[in-house]
Amino acid sequence: MRPLDGITVIALEQAVAAPFATRQLADLGARVIKIERPGIGDFARDYDQSVNGMSSHFVWLNRSKESLTLDVKHPQAQEILARLLVTADVFIQNLAPGAAERLGLAAPVLLAKHPRLIVCDLSGYGDSGPYAHKKAYDLLVQSEAGVLSVTGTPETPSKVGISIVDISAGMYAYSGILTALLQRGKTGKGTRVEVTMFEALGEWMGYPLYYTHFSGKAPSRSGPDHATIVPYGRFRVGDGKHVMLGLQNEREWATFCEQILGRPGLAQDSRYDNHPKRAACRAEIVALIEQVFSTMTAEQVVAKLDAAGIANARINTPEEVWQHPQLKARGRWREVGSPIGPLPALLPPATMPDFEARIDPIPAVGEHTDRILSDIGYSTSEIDGLRSGGAI
Repeated sequence: MRPLDGITVIALEQAVAAPFATRQLADLGARVIKIERPGIGDFARDYDQSVNGMSSHFVWLNRSKESLTLDVKHPQAQEILARLLVTADVFIQNLAPGAAERLGLAAPVLLAKHPRLIVCDLSGYGDSGPYAHKKAYDLLVQSEAGVLSVTGTPETPSKVGISIVDISAGMYAYSGILTALLQRGKTGKGTRVEVTMFEALGEWMGYPLYYTHFSGKAPSRSGPDHATIVPYGRFRVGDGKHVMLGLQNEREWATFCEQILGRPGLAQDSRYDNHPKRAACRAEIVALIEQVFSTMTAEQVVAKLDAAGIANARINTPEEVWQHPQLKARGRWREVGSPIGPLPALLPPATMPDFEARIDPIPAVGEHTDRILSDIGYSTSEIDGLRSGGAI
């Protein structure tokens, strides 16, 4: 028995943010019916062909879902959607601004018909304010929300290398839907959950927002290094590789000076005895550390840091993470079916002893259309007519 067994989600979704939210719901047992364009499906299916011909994004985001093809602008689509929503607990959409309203799928309209329904609207900037009708893509919202201003090197602002906007918005949609389900269990009433990409990332930008507003200056762009804590970042070692390490307090700085640098008195040096002073002398601190590390390999440095209890990490590539011994040792890999055969899949991060997350196949475009329509009362001849008429 999984926590969301018996919950049905109708997902008019595309790209990353909403599919990420609904995949988490599917992991917990919810039935997710994914509505896709007839013939081509979710355009994320074509982002790349790197996974044996399938898109890496689609493989990641869409396991354990059922695919229903439907032209939502077709005259017969409204009846199909209406029948689906009668069976639903959750409706989620991340269409372009204003599209849900034009389709008659605005939250007030749906909640009037289905008082127990949870409607999740996921958009770039929300349905009010001067940006309400502005299109929003991940990189653009990273820029609008200030991430590029604090990421990169002093010379070059940089985006985060993963879809941080979509992921943050998807996680807030997921947690918001879970919250609404809990609330419905107490009140018996559904509600609207509104999540915007801009506001989701605005929450994640809390530290630089506070820091900049009250200090009068933005955190500096410092590449792989922490902007204000030293030493905390990337350091070159003797074999030409780099090791990441980080110190959080003066006790760790004293340990580092004694056991790693071999200079215990340095911890009491008035030039370096707190975070702000060390940040002001960043180049000197880096030079001291890299001089010591220049006599060792990366493996030796990591072993020495581990022995001293100093936090550290390797700078791994995605393939090195795929092969990571920690994931293997903890049994995090499973297998998921797909239209091109079985593929590896990671378990979701939150695990509980009473159940394992569902990892059912990734659907082909429209794979479940006939069965879903049959479940809501359409006959075989009616389904054939819908298909020949271009509705599905």
